[in-house]
Amino acid sequence: MEIIQIVGLGLIATFLALIVKEQKPVFAFLLTLFVGSLIFLFLLDEIASVIQLINDLAVQANIHTVYLQTILKIIGIAYIAEFGAQISRDAGQAAIASKIELAGKIFILVLAIPIIKAVIEMILALLPS
Repeated sequence: MEIIQIVGLGLIATFLALIVKEQKPVFAFLLTLFVGSLIFLFLLDEIASVIQLINDLAVQANIHTVYLQTILKIIGIAYIAEFGAQISRDAGQAAIASKIELAGKIFILVLAIPIIKAVIEMILALLPS
């Protein structure tokens, strides 16, 4: 039932931000940032349990840990970039938000290149020469 707490916190913060935004827009932004960070902190235990489950499955499947770590880094970059972009959009800075998303995509591409290379090499090894 944690989702009810998170949704309740989000709705209360939204109403407060709407009320405060007319008088002090900076406080509304700070409230939004604080509540967003608080919700993220609520989710840390859930994220850790998912990462542990994925790690256990990878060990059982004999998947090389370098690939698993890279994939987890890619997922983390995607979530962090999305969080930062949404905060920037909430502050009315859509241009900065799009640059954050672009940076996240570039970092993801850089991290994915070794995996793409390994997949291509594996496919080439399977093809008859």
